[in-house]
Amino acid sequence: MEYRQIAHVKQPVSRIFLGTASPSFLKGEENNALLDAALAAGINAFDTARNYGLSERTIGRWLQDTGRREEVVLLSKCAHPDLLGRKRVSEKEIRKDFETSSRLLGTDYIDIYLLHRDDPKTDVQVSVEVFNAMHAEGKIGAFGASNWDHRRIQEANEYAEAHNLIPFTVSSPHFGLARQQADPWGGGCVTLTGKENAEARKWYAETQMPVICYSSLGRGILSGKLKSSDADHAAKILDSVAMKGYGCPDNFVRLARCEALAAEKGCSVSQIAMAWIYHQPINTFAVVTMSSPERIRDNIASLSIALTEEEARYLNLEEG
Repeated sequence: MEYRQIAHVKQPVSRIFLGTASPSFLKGEENNALLDAALAAGINAFDTARNYGLSERTIGRWLQDTGRREEVVLLSKCAHPDLLGRKRVSEKEIRKDFETSSRLLGTDYIDIYLLHRDDPKTDVQVSVEVFNAMHAEGKIGAFGASNWDHRRIQEANEYAEAHNLIPFTVSSPHFGLARQQADPWGGGCVTLTGKENAEARKWYAETQMPVICYSSLGRGILSGKLKSSDADHAAKILDSVAMKGYGCPDNFVRLARCEALAAEKGCSVSQIAMAWIYHQPINTFAVVTMSSPERIRDNIASLSIALTEEEARYLNLEEG
C-alpha cells in the first residue's frame, strides 16, 4: 500500500479509500468482515457522507465492535442539498450534519470533513469560518469540498490567507480515465475530465492539493463488469446513473484500450484504469467500492502497475 500525508490529518492516508456508497452500506447492513479485510490489507481510509443512507451507521458499528477508531481515517461530507434541491451551505446545517454523523459513526472527531456541494450564492467566508471553528473545537481535522469548482476553492483559500485562517486542504471531484459526459446526479457535480477542464487539472497539478477521486472507475464502466464489445447493450449491465454520466462512445474506446493493455501486462481492466489515475501529475487518491477481499487485493495491486507516459496518453485517447 502507498500512503501520503494530508495536512491536518494525524496519520498517513492510504491512496485508496474504501467507498461506502454501495447497496449493502446504504442499507446499513453489517460489513465488519469487509472492513476488517480492507484495514488488514492496508486501506486505512474510508469515504462516506451524511446522505449515503445508513453507511455511517455501518462504519460506526464496526468501529464500536472492533475498537479500531485510532487506526482509521474517516472522511464524511455535509450540507448536501435536500430532497427538493434546496441549498444547505450554512453554519446551522453544517453543524447539524456533523452532530448526526458523529453520533452514527460513534466518534466525536472526523479526520476529513467536506462540503458535499457548493452554493455559489453563499460567500466562501461562511464555510471557511465554520470549518476553522470546528477544527479549533477538535471536531474535524482536514477540511475542504466535494464538487467545488477549483476557482471557488482558490477564492476560499485566498480569504483564509487574508484572515490568517486554515485553508481548504482537500478536494473531492470526479476524476478518472472515464470522461464524465454529463452530470450523473444533477445538482452541481464537478469533474476534472475532458478537454474543457484542462485548466482545472493544471491548477491541481500546480497546487498539489490532494484530490480524492470519486467514481474513479466511471461508476463501473472500467471495472471489468462489461466488455467494450458490450457497448450496444451496456444499459442492461450498468445503472442509469452510470449510463448518463459515462456511457459515451469514447469511453468504450478507452475500455477497449484498457482491455488491450491489460492483456499485454497480465492484469485486469480495472487495474489498468486505476493505475492511470496514479500516474497523473495530480496528487490523487482513489475512492473505490469493493465487495470482497479479492477485489481489495486487486485494487491495491494497481498501485504497482507501471505505465509509461505514452501508455497513459494512449489510454486517454491523446494521440501524437
